[in-house]
Amino acid sequence: MTENQLTGIAFIAGAYLLGAVPWSVILGKLFGKADLRSVGSGSTGSTNALRAYGPMISIAVLVLDVAKGVTPVVMARYLDLDWWWIGLGAVAAVVGHCWSPFLGFDGGKGVATGYGVAIAMYPWFALAVVAMVGIVFITRYVSLGSIVCAIGIAVMATILSLAGDQHWQVTLAMIAVAGVIVWRHRENIARLRAGKERTISFRSPHPTL
Repeated sequence: MTENQLTGIAFIAGAYLLGAVPWSVILGKLFGKADLRSVGSGSTGSTNALRAYGPMISIAVLVLDVAKGVTPVVMARYLDLDWWWIGLGAVAAVVGHCWSPFLGFDGGKGVATGYGVAIAMYPWFALAVVAMVGIVFITRYVSLGSIVCAIGIAVMATILSLAGDQHWQVTLAMIAVAGVIVWRHRENIARLRAGKERTISFRSPHPTL
């Protein structure tokens, strides 16, 4: 095994462990809050943190979860790793967030960390986040906005690769990340189809999700 391969494997392991850090649970304990896994959907993402902890902690969780996605991609570029390793590391970070060994291989839904790796790979993917905000504002369904945004990024990546403007490894990584996010939202999808999905209220000082 070459030195480059060893570096790549170590990078993937590190990306997975970084993604697995449950910031919402850590911050909840630091501020004496209830365990997020016992509240609402049981997810450890920023949306459920908003429900349980309020906007300030939720924003902190969101920023830290996005950073879990940005950091490994930036580090990989700094180490000049091949795009294969960068793509695999990006997916590993999202998988770590969703199935954290620190939480009994459970976790969040991969949205914030997924957006982090996407934007770090190609900043124009941030446009999909704008679309997500619009969908959430119109429909009040955070889950719907998250799913559409994840799929939108995968579609954008595919189009860019076909146009020759992007490494195809990025496209494969974004398709895999979108697949993980959609899978983690499968219960939300069922509730959306049944008309029973929770909405977010913009009128209350403490949004109801």
